[in-house]
Parts: sequence; structure tokens; C-alpha cells
Amino acid sequence: MKKTDVLIIGTGLAGLFTALNIDKNLKVCIISKTKIEYSNSVLAQGGIACEYNDDDKLHQEHINDTLKAGSYLNDKKAVEFLVENAYESVKKLISFGVQFDIGEDNKFLVTKEGGHSSRRIFHSGGDATGKNVTSTLIAELMSRDNITFLSETMAVNLITENDIAIGMICLNEFEKYQKIFAKKIVIATGGIGSVYNATTNDLLATGDGIGIAYRKEVKISHMEFIQFHPTAFYDENSHSRQRFLITEALRGEGAKLINVEEERFMKKYSPDLMELAPRDIVSQAIFREMYDTWTDHVYLDTRHLDAKFLKERFPTIFNYLKEHGLILGVDLIPVSPCEHFLCGGIETNLNAKTTIKNLYAVGETANSGVHGANRLASNSLLECLVFAKSASDDINKTIHANHIIKDIELNNNDSYKYNYKPIRKKIGDYMDEHVSIVRDEAGLKLSLKTIQKIINNLKKYPNITKNYYETLNLATTAYLITKQALEREESIGCHYRID
Repeated sequence: MKKTDVLIIGTGLAGLFTALNIDKNLKVCIISKTKIEYSNSVLAQGGIACEYNDDDKLHQEHINDTLKAGSYLNDKKAVEFLVENAYESVKKLISFGVQFDIGEDNKFLVTKEGGHSSRRIFHSGGDATGKNVTSTLIAELMSRDNITFLSETMAVNLITENDIAIGMICLNEFEKYQKIFAKKIVIATGGIGSVYNATTNDLLATGDGIGIAYRKEVKISHMEFIQFHPTAFYDENSHSRQRFLITEALRGEGAKLINVEEERFMKKYSPDLMELAPRDIVSQAIFREMYDTWTDHVYLDTRHLDAKFLKERFPTIFNYLKEHGLILGVDLIPVSPCEHFLCGGIETNLNAKTTIKNLYAVGETANSGVHGANRLASNSLLECLVFAKSASDDINKTIHANHIIKDIELNNNDSYKYNYKPIRKKIGDYMDEHVSIVRDEAGLKLSLKTIQKIINNLKKYPNITKNYYETLNLATTAYLITKQALEREESIGCHYRID
């Protein structure tokens, strides 16, 4: 049994920034399912949306862009909170040593992405923002005496007493149960990409936070809103479920979308915004073009742009594509949409508090209310920062010395090396077929029935392994996405019903 003041589950940007803002007199334990450096945040290319100024008009435009992208299903107060706290959040990142790209005039370089009315995206290392930010924060955290990291440790079940979160049951590196009791618990487990057979996420994103919360009846909402990134690299020779993301900042710098007939097509779907329309519109447009042209990809066209500039601005993408025999600025880049981001999740308030006392959720696993039916590009890293700071502020104010510890007996005997790959594949197949960019009632009902049966079978044969709990979390997350997609009959944002 281990005791700490604050337990943080996850080492992406949301978890790291929460820990950095916790009072240094409090003991903080951060757990990571694998290595500390692995998270979806590391893969983030685009940047952080922020109006780094006190211009009320520009702030209001960021609010309006966010609401419009989310089809006005956003929580307006949460959106205002996000935008108004962006400046301080980015300023704090800079104070921790994060270096954003700066131009020859010694001013920050900012870019434009889909759905944004102006250039406001901060980036680092061109297209390596997530990697640079997280590595800097991990280095800062490692220097702090009050912070403890536990790698290869997976949170599996919440411990509660009278609807108060008091601890977490985890599986340690030896796949044995370990109890960690804490006064405050923060779920920052990231995304759900592995629910689908193709995703831009790290394949460790198995909806763990969603599964943990659901098993304790924490409120979970807006799960039907799964954002599909329009431009994941399409490689017909790859068998990996993880797809390489090509940031829409490339379209912000002038790249165009064309179909296999080399026709530019976005004018049919968004004549005003074209390639810089919100992601739901662009993904649905590409899906339609692929359907109409009987193919499984379209092209990103950068042939009219300067190759030298592209190499300097997007070094990660440039080098990756070069390894696959393609050159930005010279060749057409095959792309297609795939799962990218969960817009809903564990419901939280402005302080990132869930419906269970002393339990918080931050980052992609949370439904903070800012995204509505579709996320505005580069608001995700900003959401991590703003609500992590809000959560830590609330923790610092409300943590107290008295703490319930209700020890529980755990059975460490039932452990089997079962193969769950066929089950995972089956979940992914149904989600790809019926709960993807387009959906209908018949497909959703069939998927729901199938996934419920999978969950029932998993519960019949519990197994103390990380593989088992990941599979259970995947099935639980798939069930919630499908159930809430079935309940929402109208098409809106990322949720497109064809019936």
C-alpha cells in the first residue's frame, strides 16, 4: 500500500502540467502505463492555439471560432474560460523553458489552421510542438523533490468510500495489484484511438480513463463525437494500425486537397473556407470523394509551394515522407481520414472536477465542454494547459490533512496469458464499419449488441493482466461511443447519421 497527497494518472501534457502547478509542499505521484515519455501529447504536431495579447476582439474571435467548429454544442462558459486563460498558460510554459519558434523580427511565429479566422497557433521545432513541450516539462518535474514517477504501472479501478475517491488499484510492472491511496486523484489518461483499427494516436490510447470512470458510474458524455483527422498519411504497404499524422498547419501554409482525378474538391463542401474548414467538414468531404471516385485516399498537393520552406517549417513530416520516397513540394502526398480525437469524455466543471468528490479529469479523457460536437484545431493542447492549471489550483485550495483510507483485500492469483487480439480486432472492425465518419441506426444497433456481448464475456472471465484491462476498457469505450451515437439521432459536427 502506498500513500500520497495527489495521484496523477498519465504523463501527457495534461498530467505533467497539473503536477507542475501543485503546491511543492504536497507529495505527488505520477503513474505511466509504460514509459514516462510515451503519450499522445508527444505526437502533437500543429501547436497551441493562443491569442497572446489583451485584444478583446481577437479573444472573441477565438471564442467564436471554437463555438462555430463545435456546432454550438460547446459549454460557452468553458470556451470563454479556455480563451481567457490561454495567455497565462502559454506564458507559464515559457517560464518552464519551453521554446516556441521565433522569426527574424524576434516575434513568435504563429500559423493558421482549419476553422481559425486568424493566425494564432504557437509551434515549437516547426512541427514537433508536442515532443518539445512534454520533454521540457518532464525534465522540470524530474528536478522536484516532491514528485515521484511510477512507470510500467497501470491504473485499473478507482477506490471510493461514500462516493468519495480515496485511491486507485493499479497493476505494477510485475502485473500484481498495488493500492495507491491519495487525497486527490487526477485522471489524465488521454485518448481512445485503439478502439478503431486505424488511428493517429499512440496505440497505448485504449480509453483507460473512460473505463475506470464508467465502472464507478462517473458521468460520461458526448462520446459520440469522435474527430477523424482529415489528413493521415495513406501507405498501402503499411500494416500498422497507427497512422502518421500530417498536420493541417500544412494546409494553413497553402497545401490543397485534390482527389485521384487531380480535381480540387473542397469548393463543393465549403466554398468560403475551402481546405481550412473545420475537421468534421473536411473529413466528411474526403469520405465522399473517396466514395465517388472508388478509391481509399485523396492527395495533399504542395507542388506549388517552396520545398525548402516546407523542409524548414515541417521537418518531422518532411523527413518521414522522404523515408517513404515522397518529397514535400514535389510529390502528391496520399492521405485519408482516420480516428484522431475524442471530443467528449468524463464530464467535468471549470475546475476539472468530476461527479465524484476528489476525482478530477483533464485532457482528452475529459469532457470539459470546450469542444462541443467537433474540436477546433490546436485547442487540445491549450485545453490540457488551462484545465490542468485550474485543477491544480482547486487541489491546492481544497486538499486537507484528514483522509479516508479504507484498506481492501485484493486477490493476486487469477492471472492468465490469454490472447485478446481477436477481440480487439473484432471491436475495431465493428467501429470502423458502423461507428465511423458516417453512421446509421441499423449499424449502430448491431455494433451495440456485439460489443455488449464482448463486455459480458470479459466480465465472466476476469484476468489480472494489463492486456485484459486494456481490452475491457476498449470494449467499454466502444460501447459508450456507440450507445450515445444511437441516442443522438440528428447529424451534427463529427456525428453524421445517413438515416
